[in-house]
Amino acid sequence: MKSESVPPEWSALLALQRATHATLQMLATELVDLDLTASEINALANLADGHGRTVSELGAAVGTRPTTLTSVLDRLERRGHITRGSRPGDRRAVLIELTSSGRQTATTIRQAVTDLEHRALRNLPADAIAGLRAGLEALTEVSS
Repeated sequence: MKSESVPPEWSALLALQRATHATLQMLATELVDLDLTASEINALANLADGHGRTVSELGAAVGTRPTTLTSVLDRLERRGHITRGSRPGDRRAVLIELTSSGRQTATTIRQAVTDLEHRALRNLPADAIAGLRAGLEALTEVSS
């Protein structure tokens, strides 16, 4: 989409912010029993595949700096959802992994995310969803 074709009263970034806010509110409501912040939900959702990540890798996945992520990880570790250890072959790298409790919680989160995404996008044609993904990836690339 060329910038000249975008109506001046519409901004993709502002629409993305509104959608993000609405999505986080819906997830917070659906996951209220977990007593987690949006940042904690995001971190666990990104670890739900069961693959451990370094702090840098998880920071990139959740869209935040590793230093900002540290307090989120501290809280998740205190609650017994994650462990931090060294990565085999690189003892300097801190590896974040889910505990059994963390895996259960992350699975609940991922299911809520999947359900919400399905409800939100179910009436869109495949090409519109592909365009949405391409636009989101482009915005992510610009900020990297």
